[in-house]
Amino acid sequence: MPVGNIPAGIAGTGICLPERVLTNQDLEKMVDTSDEWVRTRTGIIERRIIDETMATSDLAVRAGEMALENAGLTPDSVDLIIVATTTPDMYFPSTACLVQEKIGAVKAAAFDISAACTGFIYALAVGSQFIQTGMYKTVLIIGAEALSRAIDWQDRNTCVLFGDGAGAAVLRPAENGYGIGAIEMGADGGGSDLLKVSAIGSPDYRRPGDTGDKSDNRRSGRADYIQMSGPEVFKFAVRIMGECAAKAVAKAGLTERNINLFIPHQANIRIIRAAAKRLRLPEEKVYINVASYGNTSSASIPVALHEALLEGKIVKGDNIVLVGFGAGLTWGAAVIKWAV
Repeated sequence: MPVGNIPAGIAGTGICLPERVLTNQDLEKMVDTSDEWVRTRTGIIERRIIDETMATSDLAVRAGEMALENAGLTPDSVDLIIVATTTPDMYFPSTACLVQEKIGAVKAAAFDISAACTGFIYALAVGSQFIQTGMYKTVLIIGAEALSRAIDWQDRNTCVLFGDGAGAAVLRPAENGYGIGAIEMGADGGGSDLLKVSAIGSPDYRRPGDTGDKSDNRRSGRADYIQMSGPEVFKFAVRIMGECAAKAVAKAGLTERNINLFIPHQANIRIIRAAAKRLRLPEEKVYINVASYGNTSSASIPVALHEALLEGKIVKGDNIVLVGFGAGLTWGAAVIKWAV
């Protein structure tokens, strides 16, 4: 961290997970798959699905309010809200603006960012700089997704992977020597076709494979549902998770022996284990909850962070490593010396 910067730390976290649970056994009745197949290849047992009356902003609001309460702060103390999401309520205005109004953060600026599953790390990087420069004192960052709305439930390669949820963190100035010590980020737009959902800004001829049929009983091939080249994404993830985390740890002036807890993006158990192996970390230093929630994209890391705190796995002074990867292709990692 540059000399003279104000340290930025996480003062509180919060989550919101939909009540509805969709198990592998449930999916067996919907698509040609099996519990054994999904468990073996992904480590996922169940995932949460948003209620039909709820929106991404509703999940974000509940997670944000919990994070503020756990930080001992009120909404009117928030200077900035950043929401990382690939499933916004609307193309515009931003989901962050909807959150700002719903929680009553009347003094806060607000905007969204889109970095897919790496979104929370990107939000952490952006938000922390407002603290470090002294421009703001309280930044609320939220990763929130309603991915079930972008899933083709006839595509067994993708429908088993994703779930809905939100996680939030409050960034505040920290004691000297604590807080965010290093962040590593990257992107490779050359891999943009490997994991994607087309949007309103994409003309028809730029939507390969789109049937144009928007009926409820004909989803396969629709460009506005998740399309993924699974083997290519898997190979990329296995390489980049460990590589990115190792760079962030080195940038922070640490080694793998200094890591107290490793919290990776919860996409696939095999990817998580490969990253831990790259860092030579024992299982007890790796936080894993992919079995319960599947891949919740930008919500994945903050949900895992919150649960790790609840379980007493993080104490003041611990070195925490967060790492994620996602569509774009994007990746990012952060090293935090826990300050509270």
